[in-house]
Amino acid sequence: MSRTEPKLQRPPAEQRYADELAKLAADDTAPRPPGWALSLQAARTFIVGDEKLGLARKFVGDPSLIDRALVTLATNRGLMLVGDPGTAKSLLSELIAAAVSGDSTLTIQGGASTTEDQIAYSWNYSLLVAEGPTPRALVPAPLYQGMAEGRVVRFEEITRCPLEVQDSLLSPLSDRVLAVPELEGGDGMVFAREGFNIIATANTRDRGVNEMSAALKRRFNFETVFPIGDFATELDLVEAEAAAALERSGVPVPPSRDVLEVLVRVFRDLRSGDGSGDRMQSVMSTAEAVSVAHAVGIKAWYLRGGEAAAGDIVDCMAGAAAKDSAEDLARLRRYLEQRASKRKSGHWQDLYQARNLLPG
Repeated sequence: MSRTEPKLQRPPAEQRYADELAKLAADDTAPRPPGWALSLQAARTFIVGDEKLGLARKFVGDPSLIDRALVTLATNRGLMLVGDPGTAKSLLSELIAAAVSGDSTLTIQGGASTTEDQIAYSWNYSLLVAEGPTPRALVPAPLYQGMAEGRVVRFEEITRCPLEVQDSLLSPLSDRVLAVPELEGGDGMVFAREGFNIIATANTRDRGVNEMSAALKRRFNFETVFPIGDFATELDLVEAEAAAALERSGVPVPPSRDVLEVLVRVFRDLRSGDGSGDRMQSVMSTAEAVSVAHAVGIKAWYLRGGEAAAGDIVDCMAGAAAKDSAEDLARLRRYLEQRASKRKSGHWQDLYQARNLLPG
C-alpha cells in the first residue's frame, strides 16, 4: 500500500515562492550588497509584487517601509519591526530574510524562558563528556549559524526575553563577533561573514514587559508596521489568505465575499471603537480576521457540508473576543445589538440574530 508524503502545513517563504525567487535571481542585473542573494530592487519586487512579471504582492503596506528595511539590512545596523499584534511583522521579516539570504528559517522565538543557549550555541553533552569542549561537540543555534554562514537571523518577540538575554546581541551587532570562551584558539571567535544581520520584531502591546536597553536600541533601526488603513485592501487580503487556508484544510468552497465583507467591517469597527470609544481590548487584527474566516469556512463545510453564513461569524468570534478581557464579550454583544441590528442587509440581520450564540 503506497503512502503519500504528508504536506507541510506552512512551508517557509523560500519554498512557497521558490519559482519567483529563482526567476528574480536569474534576471537580476542590479548590484547586490555583499553576501545577498538578490539586489535591493529585486528583493523589493519580490515583496511588493509586480503584475507584469507575474509576481504576487505578498505584503500589504507602505512600499517605502520595505525600502528603508532593506537599506537598513545592507548596513551594520539591525532592523527592528514594531507594531500592534497581527500587523504582519513576522511575515515581513520572513519575506525579507528569504529575499536577502534565500533562507528564512534561522529564527529565534522570544519568550520568558528563552536562554542564550537557544540564541547562540549549546553543547552535545555526550561528546562534551567524552572529548571536552571541541568544535565537534558544539551545537550551533541560529545566531551562530547566521554569523558563520552570512545569513539573516530573525528574532521574534524580542521584548518578551529577559534583558540579559536580549543583550547577548550587543557584540554580534556592534563588533560582528561572537565569543565561544569554551573553545581555544581561532575556534573561540566566530566572525560574521558578509550577508549577516538581524531582523527583530516587537509588539507595541508588550512595551514595558522587558524594555530594551539603550545600548541595544542604538544598534537597531526601528520601523513601525501599521494596520491596514483601507477597507477594500484589507478585505482583499482576508479573502485571499482565508481562501488559501481553507484550501490547505481540504475545504473546496471558497469563502463568500459578502460574508467576509461583514466580518472585516465588524473587525474594523471593534478595532477602532467605531466612533463610540467602546474599543475591544482583544487584538482585532487582520491576521485574527483571517483566522476567524478560516474557522467559519471549516465549520460550515465539515459540520453542515455547505457555505458559510454570517451567523457563523458570531460563534467563531467568541474565542477571539474573550482572550484578554471578559468585558470584550459584553462589548461584542453591545455591538451586535446596537450596530448590527441597524444595518438592514440580510447578512447583517443574520449576524444580529446569532447574538445569542455568545456565551454568558
